[in-house]
Order: sequence, then structure tokens, then C-alpha cells
Amino acid sequence: MKISVDYARCEGHGMCADQAPHLFSLDEDAELTYHFDDANVPDEHQPSARAAVNACPVAALRVLP
Repeated sequence: MKISVDYARCEGHGMCADQAPHLFSLDEDAELTYHFDDANVPDEHQPSARAAVNACPVAALRVLP
């Protein structure tokens, strides 16, 4: 499973980082970092990754097949 991040759409709410802090983080300027760009999300982190996608209020995250 991979996650696609639309950085232009992200508004820095941090809901993804709350749901999956091992996958997402925000810096002091509310800029998002996704720690698995171009890599598969490890199996043990997939439930929290899906929760992060569902929590995003601006739909900046998508699950890719």
C-alpha cells in the first residue's frame, strides 16, 4: 500500500500526524512531511495510515493500490 500526498491541498491541520505520527509530521510552519514517499507503507502501519487518510479534512491524502 502507498499513500499519495497532495502537498498543494494540505492546509497543515495535522490530523494525519495525530493518527499516524510514525508516517507524518508537521514542522513549526505547519509544513507536512510524509516519511514514506515513493515507498510502501509497512504492514504494521497500514491501519494508522488508513486512519490518517480518513481524518484529513481537505482530502489531501489518498491510498494507492
